[in-house]
Amino acid sequence: GGSEADAPPPPRVMFVCRANSCRSQMAHGLFNKLTDGSSGASCGFRASELNPHAVAVMAEIGIDISEHTSNAIAEYDPSAFDAIICVCGCAAEVPGEWKVGHFEDWSLDDPPELDPGDRSVYRRVRDELKERIEALAKRLHVAGCGLGLGPLR
Repeated sequence: GGSEADAPPPPRVMFVCRANSCRSQMAHGLFNKLTDGSSGASCGFRASELNPHAVAVMAEIGIDISEHTSNAIAEYDPSAFDAIICVCGCAAEVPGEWKVGHFEDWSLDDPPELDPGDRSVYRRVRDELKERIEALAKRLHVAGCGLGLGPLR
């Protein structure tokens, strides 16, 4: 049958960056919104804290990541995920056991490092992540891909 009940569960995707503060957190929020679920997660090589500018630019597009926590990769089991996406071009630092399944390395700019103070870099990276995650969702065959997000302001 082709009913919703028969749809496979969305793939579980881990977004990794150095500190799990900004880029991976935005990716995590976008993926869960796009897939209408909670199968996305994020972590860093070390835990830090959620970047308030990342929270703000996500809120601008109706995605609340304010309850996210910053977690270290050591807290997770790589076998619990179907795909691992590194968002900071730091694949060389990702432990080998995390590279066994679907692995991608996206080298995205670091907003805290480059932003002039008006959140413009945060917005640009957020929008780049949205495009990449929509394409990723298609590659991973997520049902209903692209629905529900609407145009970005």
